[in-house]
Amino acid sequence: MTQGVRAQQRERTRQALVRESRRLFSTLGYAAVGLSEIVRAAGVTKGALYHHFASKAELFRAVLEQVQQEVADRIAETADAREGTWDQLVSGCQAFLTVSTDPVIQRIMLVDGPAVLGWSEWRAMNETTSGQHLAQVLEELIGKGTIVAQPVEPLTHLLSGAMNEAALWLAASTNPRDLDDTQTALVAMLDALRVE
Repeated sequence: MTQGVRAQQRERTRQALVRESRRLFSTLGYAAVGLSEIVRAAGVTKGALYHHFASKAELFRAVLEQVQQEVADRIAETADAREGTWDQLVSGCQAFLTVSTDPVIQRIMLVDGPAVLGWSEWRAMNETTSGQHLAQVLEELIGKGTIVAQPVEPLTHLLSGAMNEAALWLAASTNPRDLDDTQTALVAMLDALRVE
């Protein structure tokens, strides 16, 4: 077996572990899933799992990274479809709330993510994906004078925190109107930042 073939096989094994873990974590929750279930679902041995991941928490981290990147990509795609930077900010923030209503996203990213990895590590991961994009847009809007001049980092954390809290609240909501009401409140909050 050539090195290239072995590398492809290792990558397929890793992908199967992440895919099946994601499916199990999203339906059962992190705490209810054992490594035996994961390796059985992925069709690999525990040795293969430990070759790629030192622990269940490390495997969960890989799943969470994948989910966070997908969320960031969906937000960016929605925002980039808009013309002006302000409209990109508003549509991107609304897209985050919409995406966060997906039960898979809720369970992995909003419920188990902070619980499994701890708040600090979870926040750091969030900052490298959608948090980074939010900071860039805010910086651009401040530079254009659309938002009053102020430090970007605290504003980014305030908005990100508000949206994460709203997403967690929506995850527990049973009222279908809550998403629309939350997005309306979000737009009003963002509009209050505008100079013009």
